Amino acid sequence: MINQIRRKDRLMSDSKAKEILMKGEYGLLSTVSSEGEPYGVPLNYAYFGDAIYFHCAKEGHKLRNMETNNKVSFCVVARTEVVPVKFTSKYESVIAFGEAWEITGDEKRRGLLEIVEKYSPDFVREGEALIEKVGEKTRVYKIMIREITGKENK
Repeated sequence: MINQIRRKDRLMSDSKAKEILMKGEYGLLSTVSSEGEPYGVPLNYAYFGDAIYFHCAKEGHKLRNMETNNKVSFCVVARTEVVPVKFTSKYESVIAFGEAWEITGDEKRRGLLEIVEKYSPDFVREGEALIEKVGEKTRVYKIMIREITGKENK
């Protein structure tokens, strides 16, 4: 385990953590630059086959970071509710730790298709056409998950 969770009573089961990864609307990808500067960016993504897939432009801040250090974390928050009278919040959150790798070919196409199916399930045919049209203008990365940590406060 990368870090021990202090509040063991809030530890979530692996199956529930994977369910949150599957259903989450967006996640926050965290990277570190070659100068040691942290960078977090929200992303649309798809989780399948015990990996996280996301697409991006051909260049940018996160890509430069991952070129020098491909170790990343990816956080998804599924539910929050502030409980003012108890000075606390109810929440469900998951952090996945792993390495991000660019993928190509059939795996790239499948990653893009999984993203289409997640966010636009009623428009898969149109999404497939878009992938064929502009797929070469995008990059797709796969986060090979090394560890998942889920916490919740019910």
